Amino acid sequence: MIYPLILTLHLFAALIFIGTVFFEVLFLESIRKQLPARVMLLVEQGIGRRARTLMPWVLLVLFGAGLGMVWLRYLPALASPLSSSFGTLLALKIAVAVSVLLHFLGAMFLFKSGRMSPRYLHFIHGSLFCHMIVIVLLAKGMFYLTW
Repeated sequence: MIYPLILTLHLFAALIFIGTVFFEVLFLESIRKQLPARVMLLVEQGIGRRARTLMPWVLLVLFGAGLGMVWLRYLPALASPLSSSFGTLLALKIAVAVSVLLHFLGAMFLFKSGRMSPRYLHFIHGSLFCHMIVIVLLAKGMFYLTW
């Protein structure tokens, strides 16, 4: 009974995180060209403030539930990840997820230290966007790809 609950929490947190990254990359970048710079600055500040308060909690649920899923069901697959396609893809997914967490922690550090620049932010968003695509493909591939 606990596994379905943890899985649901993991999926909702992933939807929120991935949705936010996709919105920022696919929508905000094109909106930037249509709005005056001052208006865009206010929009970005508002979204950024909200993201910085919400995303730590979302990532806590996302990674906490992910660890719970590994502990309850997938630990044997990770004991020998190269012995199955599922274990290999799961190990890769976890490695990419750790990279996402490091991106987030790096971004939080840059914001807190006052060193976050538009260039860094653009790079981080683009990198996270690519990471999210890889994670989704690995997550689906774990259940449909075999070798």
